[in-house]
Amino acid sequence: MIDAHQHFWSLANPFADWPTSDLEAIHRDFGPADLEPLLAEAGVTGTVLVQAAPAVEETRYILALAERTAHVKAVVGWIDFAAADAIEQMGTLSHNPWLKGLRPMIQSEPEPGWILQTSFEPVFEAMTAVGLRFDALVRQDQISDIAALAARHPDLPIVLDHCGKPAIAESDPAKWQKSITDLAAHPNVHCKVSGLWTEAGEDCTPAAIKPYVDTVRAAFGEERLMWGSDWPVLNLAGSYQAWLDQALALFDDLSSTQRAAVFGGNAARFYGIDHD
Repeated sequence: MIDAHQHFWSLANPFADWPTSDLEAIHRDFGPADLEPLLAEAGVTGTVLVQAAPAVEETRYILALAERTAHVKAVVGWIDFAAADAIEQMGTLSHNPWLKGLRPMIQSEPEPGWILQTSFEPVFEAMTAVGLRFDALVRQDQISDIAALAARHPDLPIVLDHCGKPAIAESDPAKWQKSITDLAAHPNVHCKVSGLWTEAGEDCTPAAIKPYVDTVRAAFGEERLMWGSDWPVLNLAGSYQAWLDQALALFDDLSSTQRAAVFGGNAARFYGIDHD
């Protein structure tokens, strides 16, 4: 089993401006020693470590953690797509074999279509050339931008983080559902079944979450979905084991082969992870 999305951070790092103190459940350091007992209990043997701060220095920090942490099998880092030396930043980082993908923090960008700037095209072409994947961290109103990006770059592997962050607590999924269907029409796009509890407000019950999982299942099929915890952000809404148990139950109608794909095999294939 592979957890396709988790984070580490240390508040003492100069680039760590999040989480803020109002997020009491996660406003502390989280490192491998905090996660390892949870993985052992859950039977998860590998993870994808994802950036949490918009800083190249943070990517170097998590790459160093990956090199000495047995369960980390891949790293998704960050470069400044808008910088004149963006491709040089990527080239330097991509020499590290743990780096498998990049994630600009699109959800924080107020400008519509920000990721579609023509000046970013050489960056995406360079990503494709060196074999990096693209993690799309977006709000639900930005999903259509990722569909446009996927159409422009059909050879770039893209994964939608957190099902595109549907506004579950607002209980109006129609626009999100259409965006998901349109995005899934692009075969180079995958989807992480993660982050749903923190979008759900007070109601994380199976009845509240199932319609969203059913939508991405219908759109992407089991061969393009991967489960992730989004730990420790998950701690804002519940526990690692509880989210995993719910996710397993929501996929309990799958064959053992299909379930193994959603809970490990698809992430391994997407990120190029060697596993037994």
